[in-house]
Amino acid sequence: MSAAGPAAGPAPRISVVVCVHTEDRWDDILAAVASVGDQSRPAHELLLVVDHHPALLARLREHFRGAHAGASAPGAPETPLLIMANSGPRGLSAGRNTGIAAADGEIIAFLDDDAVAERDWLRHFAAAYADPAVMAVGGRTEPVWASGRRPVWFPEEFDWVVGCTYRGLPPGTVRVRNVLGGNASFRKAAFDLVGGFAVGIGRDAGRRPLGCEETELCIRITRSLPEAVLLIDDRSVIHHRVPYERQRFGYFRSRAYAEGLSKALVARSVGARDGLATERRYTSRVLPVGVLRGMRDALLRRPGGAGRAGAIVAGVAAAAGGYVWGSIRARGKRTPFGTPVGGGRAESGAVGAVPAAREGAAA
Repeated sequence: MSAAGPAAGPAPRISVVVCVHTEDRWDDILAAVASVGDQSRPAHELLLVVDHHPALLARLREHFRGAHAGASAPGAPETPLLIMANSGPRGLSAGRNTGIAAADGEIIAFLDDDAVAERDWLRHFAAAYADPAVMAVGGRTEPVWASGRRPVWFPEEFDWVVGCTYRGLPPGTVRVRNVLGGNASFRKAAFDLVGGFAVGIGRDAGRRPLGCEETELCIRITRSLPEAVLLIDDRSVIHHRVPYERQRFGYFRSRAYAEGLSKALVARSVGARDGLATERRYTSRVLPVGVLRGMRDALLRRPGGAGRAGAIVAGVAAAAGGYVWGSIRARGKRTPFGTPVGGGRAESGAVGAVPAAREGAAA
């Protein structure tokens, strides 16, 4: 491990960052906060970062006045709670960077605002960091369908469309190219070395493109630290709510297209070899098996088999279309999005670096 990596020692302090952006998810936000407070391995602190929504910021500060993250869970350890405004441009990447700058722990974990973590979520994360080479650990994200069940046409191979773990990821604790950001953790030393999340590819009020900022960050980490280990431990489980509108085929197709756009920007930044290595294996091995499985189910007259096979083909086509258009759009641009650089400082004009401020963050 290089000098940038911490040595093994006492159990690390884990700061949890939850980025929020709308009052429509009020009940979800409270559930996420309660799940952090109810961890078997207590968080060092919980940071709620509000994305340019003064009314939500004021409402959260009023609701949690004098409270701790675990206050609503009887018997749960009290977790210090910090509530702050996103200090960067609008969007998830800048919100996360605000939380990173304010966090005091050696490990920073991220939880979606419409998800709840199982009780041992942080305990499994912490155990992985006993190895000083580990720079990031992700977990398993299970969908909670608003309708009560998965749509029969929706293939498990495309659960990433709704922010969840998809069929094709190996089980257990495995090395990966990148973790998935809604259920992930990183050593803070990694951010000190390579900077924060890139701005311009993360979620921003539903605008395209809609993701891949975690992929770009993880590639940056392993390029700067070739010996770095990135893991997924499927025992670190969260449950992610999938609303009705994300269970429709129109959203499925649109989100797949947006993924293609984002992948084009990542490939433009880090190169197609690193930016698309995992995707090549996924499209050449996992998806053909999924199509055959759907066709088999259709022949056996099982519900949704033909729909699942067709959705896989449509999803691949949409993602490919997004990638082609994104590549054309990015052609000729030196930097397709604001990319943080090492040491947490940004190049002139880049907007992805981690800001250095904690003052005024307390609830």
